[in-house]
Amino acid sequence: MVTEVAALPTGSANAGVRALDVEQWLHMYQQMLTIRLFEEEVNELYTSRLMPGLAHQYSGEEAVAVGVCAALRRDDTITSTHRGHGHCLAKGASVDRMFAELLGKAPGYCRGHGGSMHIADLESGNLGANAIVGGSGGIATGAALSAKMRGVDQVSVCFFGDGALGQGLLYEVMNMAALWKLPVIYVCENNLYTEYTPYQQVLAGTIRARPEAFGIYTLEVDGQDVGAVYGAALELVARARAGAGPGFLICNTYRYYGHHVGDINRTYYRSKEEETYWRTERDPLMLLESWLKAQGMADASLLDQIQREVDAIVKAGVTFAVNAPYPDASEVDQHVYA
Repeated sequence: MVTEVAALPTGSANAGVRALDVEQWLHMYQQMLTIRLFEEEVNELYTSRLMPGLAHQYSGEEAVAVGVCAALRRDDTITSTHRGHGHCLAKGASVDRMFAELLGKAPGYCRGHGGSMHIADLESGNLGANAIVGGSGGIATGAALSAKMRGVDQVSVCFFGDGALGQGLLYEVMNMAALWKLPVIYVCENNLYTEYTPYQQVLAGTIRARPEAFGIYTLEVDGQDVGAVYGAALELVARARAGAGPGFLICNTYRYYGHHVGDINRTYYRSKEEETYWRTERDPLMLLESWLKAQGMADASLLDQIQREVDAIVKAGVTFAVNAPYPDASEVDQHVYA
């Protein structure tokens, strides 16, 4: 059986998408490709036993992180998830320091203390990934409350998966955000599976009905279409920045690999036919490549050049991280509170 999600219109946000120039479209393509190649190297680092612990790959969902973050300013903030590499890179993190963090090295964003699931980069507005499902909802909402109290027009974005819809904290903070008209956008990355279970088996009703019950303005898009994601995010960001309150964005997407790098045999909860369908028919990079060519914005030669450049950057990042030093043992109790 193939689980298919149809593309949905972006509504009034289309004007913002049309306003993008060629350079901006190519930049989004470059970012998506960077995330894809980064995650491929992450798998290599894990299988070669150079990376401690597990990682949760973002491959297949690149259009969500890139489309949303393209609608943000650098001083806007995001919170991320256990599957957070894509969010970090889309918000401005560099691949070399990202790889260093994954390998527990000192040049990493958290000096190697955080690893894959706890990367933060305050300079680019990334308040941190979170290994607790739904755990960053309070942080993002708190950041939005801070912006409102300080009288600034910063917007906060909370990324989370469909599994977080089973966590009570999310509903508490959405209620608060709606009551106080906080500038926060809740982005649900519905990749169809709550770890190993189809989301329909654990979520009653519809996803959309949840935020709408709080009166939160909600949009739903094809999460494989970066233009659709960007257009919807642009609309929600503009509303939040103007004081209209929170927004909720449902991005229907798909993760290519398992729940984590160790989840190899997935046939007991989803078919190979389904995985092949999403990889060949709904791949966000392939969809954007085809669109760029059809619009005359890029040809095969230009796209090949971008791929070579991105591949070189990612491989250089791996080399940097592998050769980087570990933090000194004296740092073991830094930033630890009892």
